[in-house]
Amino acid sequence: MPELTPKQSRFVEEYLRDLNATQAAIRAGYSAKTAGDQGAQLIAKPHILAAIEAAKGARSAETKIDAAWVLKRLAVEADADMADLYFENGAIKPVHEWPKIWRQGLVAGVEHVEIKDAEGNATGDHVVKIKVSDRVRRLELIGKHVNVNAFQEQVNHTGLDALGDRLERALARAGGKGGK
Repeated sequence: MPELTPKQSRFVEEYLRDLNATQAAIRAGYSAKTAGDQGAQLIAKPHILAAIEAAKGARSAETKIDAAWVLKRLAVEADADMADLYFENGAIKPVHEWPKIWRQGLVAGVEHVEIKDAEGNATGDHVVKIKVSDRVRRLELIGKHVNVNAFQEQVNHTGLDALGDRLERALARAGGKGGK
């Protein structure tokens, strides 16, 4: 397998940042005008793809984020109960009392709105709005970075196209012979 050029090595490093071949090509020094084509060509080369996969594997080992981690995290997040954020009387608990999984990113934002009377004086009441983050999207991104394939949108069935072509040719031959 050919060795990577310095520019190709840079492309591999940049590709790992966001998994965007076009942007990686630009950051690696390829022309912005041709970056889309260059990125697609680079990612299609077996030795570059192998370097990307090796780098992903090394990163996965270093961070200890692998398929098992993603699936464990998904299970914990799927089981997270929003009721854990509230006292029995319906009041929201202070953030430091929330279960760790909620504090680690399941809540995208908390908004406190103080209620005032007609004169603009605070009544002591308030409304709390909690915005829950998109858990699945975040995990899809992590999964794509560590090759989980749990979120793969398209599954390729190798050999089926060739089989279809062979069947089509066989039917054409059979039809051709029967028609003579």
